[in-house]
Amino acid sequence: MDFAAASEAKRHLLEKYLRGDLDPELGSPPGIPCRSPGAEPRLSFAQERLWFLDQLIPGSPVFNVPMAVRLSRAINIDTLQKAVTEIVRRHEALRTSFITRDGEPAPVILQDCHTTIEVIDLTSLSAAAGEIESRRLIEDEARRPFDLSRGPLIRTKLIRISAQESIFLVTMHHIVSDGWSLLIFFKELSILYDAFASGRTSPLVELPVQYADYALWQRDWLRDELIERQLTYWKTQLGGELPVLDLPTDRARPPVQTFAGERLAQTLSAELTDALRALSQRGGATLFMT
Repeated sequence: MDFAAASEAKRHLLEKYLRGDLDPELGSPPGIPCRSPGAEPRLSFAQERLWFLDQLIPGSPVFNVPMAVRLSRAINIDTLQKAVTEIVRRHEALRTSFITRDGEPAPVILQDCHTTIEVIDLTSLSAAAGEIESRRLIEDEARRPFDLSRGPLIRTKLIRISAQESIFLVTMHHIVSDGWSLLIFFKELSILYDAFASGRTSPLVELPVQYADYALWQRDWLRDELIERQLTYWKTQLGGELPVLDLPTDRARPPVQTFAGERLAQTLSAELTDALRALSQRGGATLFMT
């Protein structure tokens, strides 16, 4: 970020962040404590939103978080299974399902939850046929929905291409995962696999707090007058007559949303990219928003 080119408001916010100052409107949030053993777990606000959307569009894979990683080494499936099992044990979120109780969502955290890695052997196929079939399997897995009321909300597959080539698939639902979670998952997987393959125990320390602890902390902090101020702000920002984005399309919009779409890759020149960054800064937006 070009600090000198940033707006005065952005510089002020950045300086406050670097000093560790918080918005006085939000108060000083307490540290996140571990919940007491008898405390009933609750959904975070983000989880409640995703649960609502799942009720609105049941059976949709749109909130799947899939990742396919190519492994160019011989993989011991028992060691990989042991590493995945340990990660699921470490993270309560991966052992959580979401039932409906009296019309409201309620998280259920399983104490013992085993995730079995499904192994698909494509070693009998030619290299070209193996690539085609693995791509089909990856796409099918990403499109397969979860049932939030039945855990675990994580699936794992290992596609064997050859003795030295495999593709490891991990799919989680967004209600228990996000992009950062995937980075943590694969970092821990690498550490645990290497440790278990060498006959060592897990070198990872136990987590001081779990996501369910954060959810309770968030609910306890953002309540009463504080949450009302936040809701009032956004109702004001998003209220009134909002502009309509009238984009031309090549076909009529279907009466029921399908989420069907495609991805188009386009390489932009360095000059155009710099100009887009400058435009973003002038508009107070990120390059992603532009």
